[in-house]
Amino acid sequence: MPVLPIRIAGSRSFPALMIALVCAALGGCSGGDFGRTRADFRNDDMHRWLGAEATGSIGMKASQFQLTEGERQMRDLAYPFIEPPHTRPAWKSVFGDYQPLPAPWRQRIVFDRTAYGRSLIDEPHRSWASRYSLMIDDVRDDITRFEPFFACAARVIELDRRRAASLDKVSDLSPRERADAIARMEENTLIVQWVQQSLERRISAYRWALERLVIQAPDGMAADVDRQIGELARLTANPPIIGAPPVIGEAVVTKG
Repeated sequence: MPVLPIRIAGSRSFPALMIALVCAALGGCSGGDFGRTRADFRNDDMHRWLGAEATGSIGMKASQFQLTEGERQMRDLAYPFIEPPHTRPAWKSVFGDYQPLPAPWRQRIVFDRTAYGRSLIDEPHRSWASRYSLMIDDVRDDITRFEPFFACAARVIELDRRRAASLDKVSDLSPRERADAIARMEENTLIVQWVQQSLERRISAYRWALERLVIQAPDGMAADVDRQIGELARLTANPPIIGAPPVIGEAVVTKG
């Protein structure tokens, strides 16, 4: 039986093949579709690192206890505050570059209050009004997230008070168990303070950005942005948790 020759596609199919291969490659290394966190990062304890980073930044060991549901939820709700808003070029967000962030207690961390505003102004936009709209959305998102986070954190801190009161009543409590319990309570408090400090820094960055927008492209929308920032500042200055002091008023090292 004669062997039929293998038909080779014409050169016109080569560009289509290359496009398919490039898309497959990007899909393999991409962090996720349209900015969504890539699947290998998503898990129930994906934000557990917040506690270890917070305690590690002040020289303490992290607790080895498993997270409670409330503690896990608190960390999930904390991350959007801790991650600086729009600090990456828009095209990078397609690749889902989720990564742990250093705690503010590490001495090498320098807060740049101009980064958000420079990114907002430098990134291509259809109009200046769209920049104001983006700021309104960003600040409003922070306001919307505020109550859910602090409601969850209040429950966690209250349960930690009960945990602390129980330590001396537990029979045969080992030194390791006591250390882990204390470390977990420290973690939870530090995470709340981390969020509070992040909020203070966001407010500072929003105000810097608004000032630059106003001098470059005055618009009536500036008053709406200013009201939103004022509301976020009011909430941040009066956190609804006793036992996790706010960092408002502490010196903040800035660039610019």
